[in-house]
Amino acid sequence: MADPIRPRATGDPRGFDELVAEAAAVSVEGWDFSWLDGRATEERPPWGYARTVAARMARARAALDIETGGGEVLAGVPVLPRLTAATESWPPNVARAAERLRPRGAVVVATATGGPLPFGDGAFDLVVSRHPVRARWDEIARVLRPGGTYLSQEVGPASVFELVEYFLGSQPPEVRSARDPEAARAAAEAAGLDVVVLRTAALHTAFHDIGAVVYFLRKVVWMVPDFTVERYRDRLALLHAAIRSDGPFTATTTRFLIEARKPSAGPACAPRRQAGARGLRRS
Repeated sequence: MADPIRPRATGDPRGFDELVAEAAAVSVEGWDFSWLDGRATEERPPWGYARTVAARMARARAALDIETGGGEVLAGVPVLPRLTAATESWPPNVARAAERLRPRGAVVVATATGGPLPFGDGAFDLVVSRHPVRARWDEIARVLRPGGTYLSQEVGPASVFELVEYFLGSQPPEVRSARDPEAARAAAEAAGLDVVVLRTAALHTAFHDIGAVVYFLRKVVWMVPDFTVERYRDRLALLHAAIRSDGPFTATTTRFLIEARKPSAGPACAPRRQAGARGLRRS
């Protein structure tokens, strides 16, 4: 869940079938959660990621946004560097990001999830990413210039697991502890970067009606990977009844902010050429 989700005082009075049918039919392309306005609430992290990115972009010469989604964060940045690029792997999001960002002069590049970054060594002095699936620290270090910075807000361990475990049952410790901020620190340092900021937050999330749950699980597909309305209709019906009788379904969202810098001199900055590394290309 990336964008603010505003509260509504009471749940939607419509019945289960109508709420579910509506949420199952609406488009989930892009990374805009405005459909949930009034249907769910999400507390925001205290560090103000979008505001921080905007301030850094204003001072950068060349910047890259990894896994940009539909380009929502970059689209809200008042001043972009002269050279700005964004990557995205999901084709509908690539198209949306291009619509938003190309008029601003940004290059949008289609990439494979978890694959290498299609840019030359030391191409950027600022790399950012909001909620990456998995940070490729070796590639981040490679494309950063000496003295460059990587800034990312990531999903933390066991985020919204009250909802995940409602559908999937209790998850093993290794699943609950995945996406550990300290593991991210270790991986960044192993890639030769210096971690200068690591902050965590546990935030309150509430779903005010069953349609919000269906939409969220259709959009954030890794939460319950096999989710369909048909497969989980009985569990959805029970949850709908519980929300009606007891109030919103609540969960804890975890986030962490990590900032890592590439040393200005030393082994981490030694030139490393990767076979097939390319300059910017439009998609």
